[in-house]
Formats: sequence, structure tokens, C-alpha cells
Amino acid sequence: MRTGTANTSAAATRGRRALRAGTVTVGAYALPVALVIVSLFIGRYPISAGDVFGSLGAALGVSGAADSIQARSAAYTLVVNVRLPRAIAAALVGAALAGSGAAFQGVFRNPLVSPSILGVSSGAGFGAALAIVFFSSATAVVAPFAFLFGVLAVIASYLIARVYRSTPTIMLILGGTIVSAVFSALISLMKFIADPETQLPNLVYWLMGSLSAIGWEQFAAAIPIAIGLIALDVLAWRVNILSMGDKEARSLGLDVFRDKLLIIAAATLSTAGAVCMSGVIGWVGLVIPHIGRMLAGSDNRRLIPLSAAAGASFMLVIDLLCRTLSSSEIPIGVLTALIGAPFFVYLLKKTKGRDWQ
Repeated sequence: MRTGTANTSAAATRGRRALRAGTVTVGAYALPVALVIVSLFIGRYPISAGDVFGSLGAALGVSGAADSIQARSAAYTLVVNVRLPRAIAAALVGAALAGSGAAFQGVFRNPLVSPSILGVSSGAGFGAALAIVFFSSATAVVAPFAFLFGVLAVIASYLIARVYRSTPTIMLILGGTIVSAVFSALISLMKFIADPETQLPNLVYWLMGSLSAIGWEQFAAAIPIAIGLIALDVLAWRVNILSMGDKEARSLGLDVFRDKLLIIAAATLSTAGAVCMSGVIGWVGLVIPHIGRMLAGSDNRRLIPLSAAAGASFMLVIDLLCRTLSSSEIPIGVLTALIGAPFFVYLLKKTKGRDWQ
């Protein structure tokens, strides 16, 4: 009788845990959608709920919505062409950085790893600086340069790690450190030769991160973000095995070189696309995966998509704060650092270093 009661109690406990996990998962995925809608109402220019939903209906071609919003074209322009693309871009950038950060932390078996570990941020920063100084500060020119040099930086890091015809974790990290240092020096050189009246302010502001210039024409960068995140979701089970160590992964039949290359390529695609859209933004890919582990555990099949959803929500909140806290917009990178660093200390205290062992 006692055994039967114990089994019933254990089953009930598992059922409650499963229900709690399901509720957390649904909430995490629904929150970014809710925040995107909320962001359409918030800003210096007040817009009524009727105008917001009327603008969305007109954009989607809903019958009658176009006529109702026609007399309020300013509201339509602000909702559909300014706030909506900015909110979606913030969600994409946050998802890309957090999802990539979770994948990198699993592959490198290091909770201090962020998406910039292989130099993608510094490489993209140099590409943007090069475009601003020698070509144009237009986003249509800066974004391709940033994406190209971000990818080239990661390729260079990987080639350095292959010096010994293998890709041990420490060599990848050292390669990324070397490449980041070189591109950081080149960025400083670009700042030195930039015109202090026109080019330098644009360069500095881009390096601090911002979504103020986002429009639908910049959404080409969403393609590599989507490809990278989908690939990371598909490869999540391989991240689980690689996080056990190279020897264990080989014993379980994985091609360590190929799988690391695929995961790094996917994470690089999404991170480079995010940097193209927003500039250099730190802390998101470092802090958010730890929140994901608190909610979903260390199984990357759940952790990576949940981290992406949490990252999207985090960036939406940060972007709202950036454009409402002061009369002039605060760069996103400033707020992510000011909020992310203390929050990381809180996470460390709450988890008591369990993710660091």
C-alpha cells in the first residue's frame, strides 16, 4: 500500500512539474508577441488603439480598414513603417544573440562565452567602420560590410584554431581573442582617420548599438538570422553531445570537426545578421542563456529556442526603455551593459555558481 501511495505521489509530482514547465514554455513564447503589440502603442507620439489596429488591418489588406485609416495617414506611417519594423527587428536581434550565446556556451562548455567569442562583433564593427569612413554611412552600404567582415573574422578564428589540425576549445578561444584584438585595433585606426565632424559620430553611435534607423528595407539581414536560428534548433541535440567533451562525442559517433563547424556557422550567421541590424550589442548572449537554464534546464533542445524567446523579450523591453527614458534616444548597448552586468551578478548569487562548475 505504501509503495502504491509513493508511486501515486511521485506521478503527481511529475505531472505538476510537467504542467509548470509547459506553462513556462508557452509564456516564454507568447511574451515576445505581446511585447511587439505593446510597443506599437508606446512612444512620444500618442496613438489610439483604434488607429493601431486600423493601421495593422490596412497593412494586411483587411476589408474596410484602409478607408478607416486613410484620414490618419500619420498614424499609419508611424505604426507600420516605424514602430512595427523596429519592434520586429528588436525581437530578431535579441533572439539571434541569445540563441547563439546558448549554443556557444554548450559547444565551448563555458558559461562565460558570448556570441562575440570568435570575433564576429569586432569584425562586423570594423566592416561598418570601413564603410562609414571610405564609402557611405547609409545602412544599405554599412550592413553588407558589417556582415561580410563579421563572417570573415569567425573564419579567421577557425583557421587559427586549426594550426594543429584539430579544433580544441582552447584553440578556438585563443583564435577568437587574437582576431578580436586585431579588428579592435583596426576599428581604433578607423576612428583616428575618420572625419570628426561627420564620420566619427556615425561610427561611434553605430558601435554603441541602435535600432533608430530600422525600416523594412533593412530586413534582408533577417534571412541569415532565421537560417542560423533554425539550424541551431535542428542541431541542438548535437550541442548536447558536444558539451560532454570531444572524446565522449567521438565515442558516441559524432564527427566533432564537422558538427562544431556547422554549429559555429549557424551561430555566426544569426549573430552577424543581428549586428548588421542593430550594431554591436553586448551582454544579451551572455546573460539570457543563464535565465534559460533556470527555466528549462541544460537540455539544449529546449534551452536554445527558449533562450531565443527570452532574448527577444529582453531586447523589446530594452528598446522601449531606450526610446522613452529620455528626450534623446539612449544607445541600446549602453542599457544592455548597465542592466545586464548587475543582473548577471544576481544570477550568479541565485544559482550559487551551479552553472559554472
